Amino acid sequence: MKSSSYLLVGFSAFLLGSLFTMETQAADKPHVVFVTGDDEYRSEESMPMLAKILKRDYGFDVTVCYSLDEEGHIAPGNQKSISGLEALDDADLMVLFTRFRDLPPEQFKHFLKYVKSGKPVVGFRTATHAFLFRDPKSPYQEWNDKKIAELVGQKWITHHGHFGDGHEYLTKVTINDDAKDHPILRGVEPYKAYSWLYHVEGGSEGHQLAGDSQPLLTGHSLKSGHEMKGNLDKYPLDNPVAWTKTYAGEDGTKGRVFFTTTAHPFDFKDPNVRKLALNGILWSLGMEDKIPTAGAKADLAGEYNPNNSGTGPEKYKTGQKPQKL
Repeated sequence: MKSSSYLLVGFSAFLLGSLFTMETQAADKPHVVFVTGDDEYRSEESMPMLAKILKRDYGFDVTVCYSLDEEGHIAPGNQKSISGLEALDDADLMVLFTRFRDLPPEQFKHFLKYVKSGKPVVGFRTATHAFLFRDPKSPYQEWNDKKIAELVGQKWITHHGHFGDGHEYLTKVTINDDAKDHPILRGVEPYKAYSWLYHVEGGSEGHQLAGDSQPLLTGHSLKSGHEMKGNLDKYPLDNPVAWTKTYAGEDGTKGRVFFTTTAHPFDFKDPNVRKLALNGILWSLGMEDKIPTAGAKADLAGEYNPNNSGTGPEKYKTGQKPQKL
């Protein structure tokens, strides 16, 4: 009986140890879901690139959701659908890079369930105008501006102009002195971006980033349509291009948010921009202890040769189906 008791205790300890190990492994292997569909900045190319790095270097589970056509080809211009959003139901992080999506309730409910949970969010560029529900009777109308601003920090306002899209730098990015020690900026150096500067704060209109937003990087417009029109009092040449904030879920749970507006497809060729994005993802998950002093490893996991920005089927790669990462 005594030896049986020892065996039972030993087996129980082994079982508890195994369960603990399983829980630890699960915590170390979050599920990151990338929600794409912007039909301008090639999120269908840049987000899978980031997902591959996360899978390679951190062993994360990754899912990329796309707008598809009836044949299952990636079709960023399909504003009425994003396939696979049910993956958000067990996601640990949502990465949002959409533009003017008008989703049906059976798809949008997965997004709503996620943000009600208070789980973290990372957003890129056009996620300030992630949705555009056109029916004036839609119960989601506030997600066109007010609610998306509360979530990611700002709604769509204006930008300083395209100009030589993909052929010249349009924004000079510098690190804010009071943020230089933030974990997201580890290893990130000042850079120039092909992204034309988004206006999100300041000016005579008094625009403000929402909630507890804390700017990390400032962009200076190198060529500005607003300057040419004499509108710099409303839309100054300097504006935040990356920030952190929190938002509250339905039960008051505070979720971390990281957002950057420099996400032109060619910007991601710069390791500084990839490092910024990867650091932001890790920080949002509460894994800043995993960010090395030199920042996350930003080496590409395969080729990254995106199309230039632009809308319409002549601008994106047609005939492409989602690939297993």
